[in-house]
Order: sequence, then structure tokens, then C-alpha cells
Amino acid sequence: MARRRQVYEGKGKVLFEGPEPGTLVQYFKDDALAVSDGRQGVITGKGVLNNRISEYLMMRLTEIGVPTHFVRRLNMREQLVREVEIIPIILCVRNVAAGSFAERFGLAEGTPLPRSIVEYYYKSDELRDPMVSEEHITAFGWAAPPDLDEMMAMALRINDFLSGLFFGIGLKLVDFRLEFGRLWEEEHVRVILADELSPDNCRLWDLHTGEKLDRDRFERELGNVEEGYQEVARRLGILPESGPGDMPGPTAIQ
Repeated sequence: MARRRQVYEGKGKVLFEGPEPGTLVQYFKDDALAVSDGRQGVITGKGVLNNRISEYLMMRLTEIGVPTHFVRRLNMREQLVREVEIIPIILCVRNVAAGSFAERFGLAEGTPLPRSIVEYYYKSDELRDPMVSEEHITAFGWAAPPDLDEMMAMALRINDFLSGLFFGIGLKLVDFRLEFGRLWEEEHVRVILADELSPDNCRLWDLHTGEKLDRDRFERELGNVEEGYQEVARRLGILPESGPGDMPGPTAIQ
């Protein structure tokens, strides 16, 4: 089993030092955490599916000129990514009222929004990612106005593209979360898409039945959680032929 120095561990992924300077290895876990009540669990094969789904979506975005940290998939659970300085702001793009957004505004879940709405959240597990405004972001120096402009423009472009892609396979992109990072290239820096794109951070509903095919199946204890992730991969045409089998992760060197 490989031994690598661990750089970061989140709810669904672990980052290890990459094989060459400026790279990281992103390992996808099966772990799941319910935000509402702190319930923990395991979604068997989720890491394998998220790795493949995120690879596919990142590559498609690269084709239309959206810069991402993705380099290539290494194996069933790992991908090589560029090392970036993560901007501690999460952009949530909403197309349909769902979850906390529906509750905040007293809307029935599933209500189409007049237009896509982008919200900012401060990335902090300890504070549970509180919503913030552009004023907070610039005042505390989390991101400069030009960074926010780039992030907003990319978020809307990504939303347009992914909404069409998912519509084509019978899925509605309800909302999703994006993270961005600063990529340093000698004396120049640019903002690029980081993290992942998968049913872990995208709400995806069947276009005709409204069936939820994302992490809400775990969050709301709807059952058949693995099947939801598998269905998304199947519709994208990337379900591994052997199925979402298991693969042990590398041992971290502390």
C-alpha cells in the first residue's frame, strides 16, 4: 500500500502530496456526513463513482475553456490535480428552490427560480460554512473584487453548460456548490475551478419523476443511496464495467 504525506482531509476526500512539484493526489472516500444532524455513514462505492463523474465533468468543462485543477485520473479512487491556493469562498448556484434555500424563503421545494441565483458562503467547517456577502469577502480579504468577478463569470458559464448536459440525460441540475483556487505560474496567478463535481455537491433530480439522485438520499434517509449515484454515472455513460468496487486508500505519513 502506498505511503504518502497527507496534506488535507475533508468530509469526502483526502489530499496527498503529488508525484511532482505543484501537484496533489485527490483520493475520494466513501464517507458521508449528514449536515442536518451530524449523522455519519458510508456509501459503498461512492468514492469510485465520484472520481469518475468528476473526471468526466471536469474534462468536459476544459473542452469549453473553463480552467480547472484536474490533470488526469490515476486509478479507481484517485486523480492527479494541480496544487492551488484555495479561496475560502463557496459559490452556490441555484436554479430551483430546494433545501435550506426553500426553507429560508418559504418556497415549496421544486419551485423554479426566476433566474439562476448565486450565493456566497465562507468555507469553514467549524462555523458550518455561513452565508456571507461580497462586502464581507472583500473586507476580510478572502478574495479581491477581480477574483469574485472571475468566479461569478465562471460559475454562470458552468451552470449553463452543466444544465444543458444534464438535461440531455434526463436530469435537472437543481443547485450545486463550486470552489475555486489561485494557480501560481511563475509571477502570474489565475483563478481556476477546484474541488470536485459530483452528486456530493450537485443536487440532481430526475427530469420527469423528481426522484433525487444525489447526497440528499443520505441526508434525508431516503434509502437506496448507492443506486442514486450509480444512476447518475450510468446516464453519463461512465459506470465502471466492474461496478463501483472497493480500493483501499494509501497510508498517510504524519
